[in-house]
Amino acid sequence: MAKKKKEEVQETIEKTLWKAADKLRKNINAAEYKDVVLGLIFLKYISIAFEKLHADLTAQIDEGADPEDRLEYTAENVFFVPPSARWSFLQNSARQPNIGKIVDDGMDAIEAENAQLKGILPKVYAKQNLDPTSLGELIDLIGNINFGETKERSADVLGHVFEYFLGQFALAEGQKGGQFYTPRSVVELLVEMLEPYKGRVFDPCCGSGGMFVQSEKFVKDHQGNINDISIYGQESNQTTWRLAKMNLAIRGIDASQVKWNAEGSFLNDAHKDLKADYIIANPPFNVSDWGGDLLRTDARWQFGVPPVGNANFAWLQHFIHHLAPTGQAGVVLAKGALTSKTSGEGEIRKALIEEGLIDCIVNLPAKLFLNTQIPAALWFMRRKTHHPALKGTPPEEGNNGGRNFIDTSNEILFIDARNLGHLINRRNRELSKEDIEKIASTYHNWRNSPPLEGCPEDGVVYNDIPGFCASVTLDKVRELDYVLTPGRYVGLPDEEDDFNFVERFTHLKATLTEQLQQEAVLNKLIETNLAKIELPNDGE
Repeated sequence: MAKKKKEEVQETIEKTLWKAADKLRKNINAAEYKDVVLGLIFLKYISIAFEKLHADLTAQIDEGADPEDRLEYTAENVFFVPPSARWSFLQNSARQPNIGKIVDDGMDAIEAENAQLKGILPKVYAKQNLDPTSLGELIDLIGNINFGETKERSADVLGHVFEYFLGQFALAEGQKGGQFYTPRSVVELLVEMLEPYKGRVFDPCCGSGGMFVQSEKFVKDHQGNINDISIYGQESNQTTWRLAKMNLAIRGIDASQVKWNAEGSFLNDAHKDLKADYIIANPPFNVSDWGGDLLRTDARWQFGVPPVGNANFAWLQHFIHHLAPTGQAGVVLAKGALTSKTSGEGEIRKALIEEGLIDCIVNLPAKLFLNTQIPAALWFMRRKTHHPALKGTPPEEGNNGGRNFIDTSNEILFIDARNLGHLINRRNRELSKEDIEKIASTYHNWRNSPPLEGCPEDGVVYNDIPGFCASVTLDKVRELDYVLTPGRYVGLPDEEDDFNFVERFTHLKATLTEQLQQEAVLNKLIETNLAKIELPNDGE
């Protein structure tokens, strides 16, 4: 109970801070203000870690420690913050008319001392549209908020604040915001279903890094070792890439393999030789200008050349190209890819199915995404025919939580989750913790449980649920011409168990009889009244 209370207080801090910060925005749009606020939160975060180590080193001066030696901080994986950028200095300068230039100079000084932050931090504080008074108030707001009793607690809360602000700015920016942010509930669902305990985690369109943050959180929540996973990413939008680098740094996650180039993953693959254990991604839907005309003979198109006008099946094959022999992928794609047959897409989908790569399809509710109203689905893929667990060999110790996968090489699991989720405002919906658990546990039970006649001690037997989930053979998928829409397979939900046909029929019969009797009385009344009416004589 204490933990729940603490989480509620933390949520209040995040919301309170957002409302206060948003009031100071004035004439700055959300896209610009995002860099201002998140940059300051990041600066506050690295200052907390620096100040703690600085105090420890100061106490050890007699033993030879030097609190101003940058190498002392590098050795502890802490960013070195020079005097002109330390939070105490900035907050003391918050009322100065040139506070914007002071902050920009501080950001430059931090980058000069920390090579991994070079070109990452925003230098936007001296712009004319940012009022110095409002900037000073924002610095005071972030500096004075009571994050917690300890510096460790403060750093943890700042990480949550950063993540919360990313989501709020995405909502404020609408369609543009969705380009850098995948809704948290969707990320949680992907990660909960894939369970990335150990190995290489890859997102070739990583946005602000939410997939990586959630993967790290998953490992910690399940008592795993965070050092057992390594992350690889790529992003084509430089501003978004900077957000990702800050988002990961604030979590202490190594982002050295999160790359940026303007060409993007198709034209300039930053991780050409990578074979990932887990791929978690939300690529942009139905992109037409992805450079497909320049890549007609690319080696990644093992299952068919994707159309120039739509990148959906290029993304799918890019993911598969980067899968390790026992790798798994969970990705978001426009729902149209489940049925499309234009420009060879149907043939590519057929080839993926026949190869046994499609593991599970989840039909998502509408209104989950900020940047589009296009219906979406989750695709889960793995090389079933090459997975060691399908040959009777248990997974490597510690990987996948020690789960043993059964042979589903001739089946696909379909989950129709369109009726799940709840509205958070008029335009947007999100999945609850219970929704995520329902979908993820269905997938895990299907993959991990034995045949229906047995029941494992540590698991739950999978069963089809009409209207929600169905395990379907490839023969059935072939019969429906390789269409992957879950609604085609899960059927309609069963009627309630307490439905009483006799009682319902008796009630309907009585209602109908009563209506007929009333109609007869009404007709008799009309006939009687008509007989009393004297019609005019034609000759008059």
